[in-house]
Amino acid sequence: MKSHSVRTHKSAENLPRAAQLAWKTAEVAADPVPVEPAVVEMIGNRIIDNAAVAAASLSRRPVASARTQSLAHPFKPGATVFGLSQHRRVSPEWAAWANGVAVRELDFHDTFLAADYSHPGDNIPPVLAVAQHCGLDGAALVRGLAASYEVHVDLVKGICLHEHKIDHIAHLGPSAAAGIGAALGLPTETIYQAVQQALHVTTTTRQSRKGEISSWKAYAPAFAGKMAVEAVDRVMRGEGAPSPAWEGEDGFIAWLLSGPKAEYQVPLPEKGEPKRAILDTYTKEHSAEYQSQALIDLARRMGPKLGDLSKVASVVIHTSHHTHYVIGTGANDPQKMDPKASRETLDHSIMYIFAVALEDGGWHHEASYAPQRANRPETIALWHKISTVEDADWTRRYHSRDPREKAFGGRVVVTLTDGRVIEDELAIADAHPLGARPFARAQYVQKFRTLAQGIIALSEQDRFLGMVERLERLKADDLAGLSFTVDPGMLGTQRATGIFDWSGDAPAATHGLSVVA
Repeated sequence: MKSHSVRTHKSAENLPRAAQLAWKTAEVAADPVPVEPAVVEMIGNRIIDNAAVAAASLSRRPVASARTQSLAHPFKPGATVFGLSQHRRVSPEWAAWANGVAVRELDFHDTFLAADYSHPGDNIPPVLAVAQHCGLDGAALVRGLAASYEVHVDLVKGICLHEHKIDHIAHLGPSAAAGIGAALGLPTETIYQAVQQALHVTTTTRQSRKGEISSWKAYAPAFAGKMAVEAVDRVMRGEGAPSPAWEGEDGFIAWLLSGPKAEYQVPLPEKGEPKRAILDTYTKEHSAEYQSQALIDLARRMGPKLGDLSKVASVVIHTSHHTHYVIGTGANDPQKMDPKASRETLDHSIMYIFAVALEDGGWHHEASYAPQRANRPETIALWHKISTVEDADWTRRYHSRDPREKAFGGRVVVTLTDGRVIEDELAIADAHPLGARPFARAQYVQKFRTLAQGIIALSEQDRFLGMVERLERLKADDLAGLSFTVDPGMLGTQRATGIFDWSGDAPAATHGLSVVA
């Protein structure tokens, strides 16, 4: 790996293309280095993981809304949509949209945390959609996904977005564009323009993850994937992009990040070096914000020690800056303590999550967020006794580049009404590669089987998993099989209309938007 210095340059400096971050990432994407077997294996794991969480979310309103929008854009050859027949195809950017929302809705797939945050599995829907539409084979898909993961992880390692309240999809748009370019075997020049275009149109604020969190939290990564498909299509036709996107005098770093005097260090593979970044990422065992994964495991461990939870006087979670300020009491979001809050908000409340995990001895992707669960009087009482504080050492470990020291958990101090104090700590989740029970192929398959139960027929589950086992050997006609079909009754039945299926009568839809129950 080589570390590249990235800073603002005045227009008069005329920064050469070869010195620009967009060009360097494009060179990485275009480099035809073979994909290592371990990387192929992990790509297959993440395809399984995405399908698992998509299956569990199929009938949820945001997913059904996105799917209905996509169906208004049928296209041949097109790409598949989770839940529908392989023969029912839509335009690739709309497939990326629908599948991206399905994957992201439950906040339950892979993660990578460094200078910034990310869910690199969000790259899979747009790259796969383009591969299906363009008749690529499994080897091309693998090449594209290895590139998208590499660019995404490396940007996350080098450039912090959240300190400037920029949402993390600003790294996803460029990485998805790079992955699509790699899968298609496009030249560096074309990928360079697409990366910049994708960055320019996917830079948004973190308000999507603050306060009253809406369904846009699931839509935002899908939007980035959709924009990446459109960006690549545009530049393939000879169009350009704002340049230099990162380093320009009025560009990304100068005005949206740390300013003209800032300098970032972005690591990228050198020419001929394998793209291995996916091996640095990790998935979730629990459907909740990643910083809560270790704390759910810790609650599961501490619950039996505490006994009668009505005897708890206070719970203080000593943790990192991010956990305290984003999902903890440091956020100063009253919604995080509100039993009437949305699922998306409760997902970003470690106080709620820790309370429920203590009471239930675990976490469930649906039951743990149910309104009746959140409104239990005893849960509310415990929930409101929980607070977080930033601990400098946990913040340091959170940002450590040493994987053996890096930590996403915290230390929990429980004070009982009789004055006794019980405390414990856990640095990383059990399912983390360095955790107590690291996930491998068997665990990804089990997660898929569990979430698909009662939704995807067993024969269809077997067929899908068999396709993933042959991933790199799949022919072009096989790629449609990297989806799944369910009985229409699993997709939800109530539908409200929007612009794409307008019939002349104004629908009674929430906030004027298309809603599907």
